[in-house]
Amino acid sequence: MATCQKLKEATHLSAAASFKHVSPAGVGVAVELTEAEKEVYELKDKELTPQALAYLRARNADPMCSYGDFAALSDVVDEATAQILKTEVSDGIIAPGFHPKALEILKQKKNGTYICIEIEANYEAPEMEFREVFGIPFGQKRNSTKITKEHFKNIVSANKTLSEEALRDLIVATITLKYTQSNSVAYALNGQAIGIGAGQQSRVDCAILAGGKVKNWHLRFHPKVRALPFKKDSKRVDRVNARVHYINNSLTQSDLALFEKTPEELTEQEKNTWMSELKGVSCSSDAFFPFRDSIDVAAKYGVSFVVHPGGSIQDESVTSACNEYGMVLLLSGIRLFHH
Repeated sequence: MATCQKLKEATHLSAAASFKHVSPAGVGVAVELTEAEKEVYELKDKELTPQALAYLRARNADPMCSYGDFAALSDVVDEATAQILKTEVSDGIIAPGFHPKALEILKQKKNGTYICIEIEANYEAPEMEFREVFGIPFGQKRNSTKITKEHFKNIVSANKTLSEEALRDLIVATITLKYTQSNSVAYALNGQAIGIGAGQQSRVDCAILAGGKVKNWHLRFHPKVRALPFKKDSKRVDRVNARVHYINNSLTQSDLALFEKTPEELTEQEKNTWMSELKGVSCSSDAFFPFRDSIDVAAKYGVSFVVHPGGSIQDESVTSACNEYGMVLLLSGIRLFHH
């Protein structure tokens, strides 16, 4: 819920998160969907309010990981958002309120066991956080840093062209990281966190993990994936999984049973060509990049904008790597470890 609350404050847009096991699987803000996104996300003619847009972006960043999610919204859940949730495999939602019609829709979900939690819109968590691990208590001051546009002004790369859309995406990625288990790296595009790599011991592993999710997300828009010959009676959740399996050349017999005919293989060359066309992705890290290797990884996934706290003895090497790729690099000065 904090992710949504802080994103709404920073961007002035409705925000949503789809989360599993403490960390977000996807995060999004209310940015209008392209026609391609509407098709790939299978929206047809559904009404899309700001709240619905935000959740659709959060849910469709990584739909396999969002399966059975708990949703969070920055605004009151309206009927349009409830209609979206009605079709998803989801366990519950937390939000600052529910319209009566929305609540009636959600009450019918999961045979009446769908969890709806109402929270104060302006709730602030206590200053101290506590945790006990194997009988040992730990306490620390909560990270109450309020992330704003002011944290994204220190551009240290040769390329200093930063659009409002890129700034918005850097904010989305950075606030996502604030509530993601460290170490973590996130990629964002179009107001949507399209790749989150969290809980790794190595930062470059975070970049690789998040990059793999970006690849799956972007390849869902490949013409071959969009043209998969699904049978008319196939279920949406099965189609979602089959697309990812097809992208990764791991179709199962159950997947193949969904098709009218066996689809033509998506070759590695076709994947690489499609990925090379991805541009404008924003990347954020919850602590400094200690080496340039994460930048080399990010370059494979369309990253054009990078932000990290800075402060490493390798900062010059990281800046040099960004300059080689023509990326815009910013130093935020804020470390966002979350354990």
